[in-house]
Amino acid sequence: MAFAATALLLLFAACGVNTQSTLQADLNSPSSIRSAAKTVARSLLSHYNGDEPGQTIGILPGPPPKGPYYWWQAGAMFGTLIDYWFYTGDDEYNGITTQAMIFQAEPPLNSYMPANWTASLGNDDQGFWGMAAMLAAETNFPNPPQDQPQWLALAQAVFNTQAARWETADCNGGLRWQIPPSNGGYNYKNTIANSVYLNLAARLARYTENSTYSDWAERAWDWMVGVGYIDAEYNVFDGGHVEANCTDLNRVQFSANAAMLIHGSAIMYNITNSEKWRGRVAGLISKTVEHFFPDGIMVERACELEDKVQCNVDQHSFKGYMHRALATAAIVAPFTRQGVMTVLRSSTAGCVKSCLSDGTCGFRWDTGSYDGDVANGPAGQEMSALAALTTLLIEQKNQGPFTNKTGGTSVGDPNAGSNPFVLKPLPPVTPGWRGGAGILTAVVLASMVGGLVWISGPWGENI
Repeated sequence: MAFAATALLLLFAACGVNTQSTLQADLNSPSSIRSAAKTVARSLLSHYNGDEPGQTIGILPGPPPKGPYYWWQAGAMFGTLIDYWFYTGDDEYNGITTQAMIFQAEPPLNSYMPANWTASLGNDDQGFWGMAAMLAAETNFPNPPQDQPQWLALAQAVFNTQAARWETADCNGGLRWQIPPSNGGYNYKNTIANSVYLNLAARLARYTENSTYSDWAERAWDWMVGVGYIDAEYNVFDGGHVEANCTDLNRVQFSANAAMLIHGSAIMYNITNSEKWRGRVAGLISKTVEHFFPDGIMVERACELEDKVQCNVDQHSFKGYMHRALATAAIVAPFTRQGVMTVLRSSTAGCVKSCLSDGTCGFRWDTGSYDGDVANGPAGQEMSALAALTTLLIEQKNQGPFTNKTGGTSVGDPNAGSNPFVLKPLPPVTPGWRGGAGILTAVVLASMVGGLVWISGPWGENI
């Protein structure tokens, strides 16, 4: 019998059949959810080595070709881990989270614009780290030592540097996708950069009760509607190019864009209690459920097709941002709670079936089994699974995100990030510049010719 069992296992292996069991989680049991989340968190952190000697603190392996992950995705991971701590109470990863978020902020501005990552530094990349810092303030994540930058001040530094980059010369406003003009995509004003900015502005407004931030959130919303990135039916499109005055609309829909807007809009509703923001929240959630949750399970529709998956490494993490955004909306905009919890529960049930018992998770949640998709990750898949599990625990939390009036302890600095690092494109060439360049070129050529004559003549024989 032992021989037969061994032979059967070998046969399964030869046929590519995974014999490992599925992750077990009773979604009606908070303790079971916490146990499953702990397993997935352990698997997720197996991809991080920034706390090991000789490794860079705070990043996942990358960027390509050194590894699959860009700088921003580690910021998203640490934000996910803060939520994991908040919902489950497990503080195992708090130390490396604090270490990473302080290290990557980079003094003296501490605005998450490290020089090492300039080549892939977008406003959205910086914004994901800023949102993680904002979440740390909102959840009363343990504060750093007093001689280190504080969570709220870090979020304010990100906001201030981005506010300085809002420009109206092209497309009548908005943030560009990339920060340095030399980066590909600098000419693209996209929804993710501007929705992350709205998200951060709304949350700072709620935490500090400073209307300057909420004014910026309103402005960002109005601008995205004005250029057609959010349409009347609450479809959320990707962006446009400045050469076309942002009218060459890229109509692809990614869930991360909608997620940032749902979260930020729900916060604005919580602040204002207005019908305007209530309608925006309701419209966004209704369209999101219709588009991204067919049959109640999340699908990244732009790249997760019935016959193949075309999603890149970044997009493999998007489902987690949506689950986290919807959960926050259920807390701060209670009128959404029943509908949101229904879809989060059905989607998480699909997610759990995509995970193996060791916490390794696949990308497709609607197949009923692990899909073996590791080509683009798998940290993103496990971030998403961890978010799906932990957000079901919001029913164990009877309070919304903290503010400085409701128990929030993080210390802010409204001037953080002053004198921001803002790379600007070179000014256009003028006739005067052309004339000066011509004179300089003539002088250089004359010097070169003179040098050659000197070397070739009798004066240069002994040189």
